[in-house]
Amino acid sequence: MPDSIPRTSPRVAAIAMRSVPDLEASLEEAERWVERAVRDGAEAVGLPENFPRISLTPAEGVQAASLEADRALAWLSTTARRHGIVMWGGLHVPAMAGKVHNTLVVVDARGQEVTRYRKRHLFDVSLGGHDEHRESAHVEPGQEVVTADLGSLGTWGLAICYDLRFPEHFRAREAHVWTVPAAFLTRTGAAHWHVLLRARAIENQAFVVAPAQAGQHHPTRRSHGHALIVDPWGTVLADTGPEPGVAIARLDFAWLAEVRRGLPALMHRLPSG
Repeated sequence: MPDSIPRTSPRVAAIAMRSVPDLEASLEEAERWVERAVRDGAEAVGLPENFPRISLTPAEGVQAASLEADRALAWLSTTARRHGIVMWGGLHVPAMAGKVHNTLVVVDARGQEVTRYRKRHLFDVSLGGHDEHRESAHVEPGQEVVTADLGSLGTWGLAICYDLRFPEHFRAREAHVWTVPAAFLTRTGAAHWHVLLRARAIENQAFVVAPAQAGQHHPTRRSHGHALIVDPWGTVLADTGPEPGVAIARLDFAWLAEVRRGLPALMHRLPSG
């Protein structure tokens, strides 16, 4: 089990935003929503997968990462420090052999990097029409499940988008909160997004905080939206809907402790093998 459950109820935010193929425009959009979340009392703010840009093509995204990753990371650090909040968000970071890592970076209220996670499950799917994706062609997968001790915010587990479909990822480490920044397609999002997030919350008896890309990024790419915060009973505490916005809620860790005490499913798991 992770460290003892904090006796706090931090107010956290999951942002739904519409990133575009321009870095500075995307960062301006992110800044606007972060400021809104801070005004509403958020102590921690999550941005979605690929928050610095949604490129026109995968090749353009790889090329941009080599030029823009440092700028995006510096912005994340500076913004967290300026507002005095924990922040996290997903971006492409250059890897070997002309590829990138789809990376989730967490920074503390001083702007210091706490940890980073590299997406393990890559989105190689063929759904027909325009929904043909081969993420492995330009992304190098990560190997490790990562958690972060965020003090009064609890222990957080990290996942990115397609990882959500793999319950074994979430069972590999235990956490009080899981965050799943994403850029879900509209087709799969409408069918599966809410169901999967609620399932991961219920079966792991944890809060789930899921920032999301939302709306039309460019002529050939649209995302589902619906940044969500879900409690360990599977109740949706906040939902931005299909457009950009801020989902904000308190993580009542006393409720988390009550759920785990009254229904001790995590303790009842059978040994693997």
